[in-house]
Amino acid sequence: MLKQYKLKDYKFRLVIWVTALSILGVMVVGSAQEDLMSKQIIGLILGLVCMVIISLIDYTWIMNFYWIAYLGGVILMALLPVLGREVNGAQRWIVIGGLQFQPSDIVKIILIVFFAKFLSKYEEKLNSPKIILPALVLLAIPWYLIYRQPNLSTSILVVLIFSTMMFVAGLSYKIIGGIIVVAVPAAVLFFSIILQPNQTLLQGYQAGRILAWLKPEEYPELAYQQMNSVIAIGSGQLYGKGLDTNLVSSVKNGNFIAEPQTDFIFAVAGEELGFLGCCIIIILELLIAVECIRIGKKARDLAGTLVCCGMGALIFLQTFINICVTTRILPNTGLPLPFVSAGLTSLVTLFIGIGIVLNIGLQVRKY
Repeated sequence: MLKQYKLKDYKFRLVIWVTALSILGVMVVGSAQEDLMSKQIIGLILGLVCMVIISLIDYTWIMNFYWIAYLGGVILMALLPVLGREVNGAQRWIVIGGLQFQPSDIVKIILIVFFAKFLSKYEEKLNSPKIILPALVLLAIPWYLIYRQPNLSTSILVVLIFSTMMFVAGLSYKIIGGIIVVAVPAAVLFFSIILQPNQTLLQGYQAGRILAWLKPEEYPELAYQQMNSVIAIGSGQLYGKGLDTNLVSSVKNGNFIAEPQTDFIFAVAGEELGFLGCCIIIILELLIAVECIRIGKKARDLAGTLVCCGMGALIFLQTFINICVTTRILPNTGLPLPFVSAGLTSLVTLFIGIGIVLNIGLQVRKY
């Protein structure tokens, strides 16, 4: 389980990027909602401790329990209707002994580890229906449990991460081409269906968010958050209005956005830190994702490569979606900005994932 590692092989650069972004996140969260700052600091400290501990545990030993982790994640998601706490019409949180956490954040890391082991185990048969179909079924079970919360954004993210890992594992270009040929007209059909007044494909609020994105002037009550987010980011201009601004017209003080400390934290950053602050956040997110991929390229086996690429994809895609939502490029979805948004479950699980990547970096392939 534990091995002797060389300090020079420890990827301190990744640790610096993650820590710097998380500290910036603590400051922005504290500005958005002051009473959450201490909780975010606790999450940062706990996350760093977990990251260091996990980084010293052999990732190949962790992967021996991939089936147990998968079943545990599925059971956890299945318990949501029983133990879940409903917030804003969705059951995404479980409260046990005063501790509240979001199982879908944990499941994202579990699925990355699970499919890294599963796909590497059947690497030679990856393009066979005997492997592709079981993999899709294994994905479909937690995907459905996430989707029914309802949590459309995370269910889409899970599919994108899985697709990235399949591609890196060596999925045939013929299969990829076939998927694209089917996916493009399917997407067109999807949008044409949800634009119908009596459609039943999406739940009311999901369809409403897409319609508000396409036709904000017709759905002002549903579009107001994104519209105000864009205005807030633009109002920050180059240098921003400064952290903890007390202007009544600010996006946080004027209650122009519900829960600005979570999904719309980028709007607060844009208003208070300006264009330069936004660039720093985006660059740090990209550096973390790229560093994960760089470590994955030198991993000693395919499983290590897939974990690193899965984590890189998670951070990049979640950042991309979150920022696209706050800038109204995509419909409104509920995804936090990695290492920046408030939320202990998201922060600590991301640190755990980075810890596994760091251990993979300690066991690079020897040339």
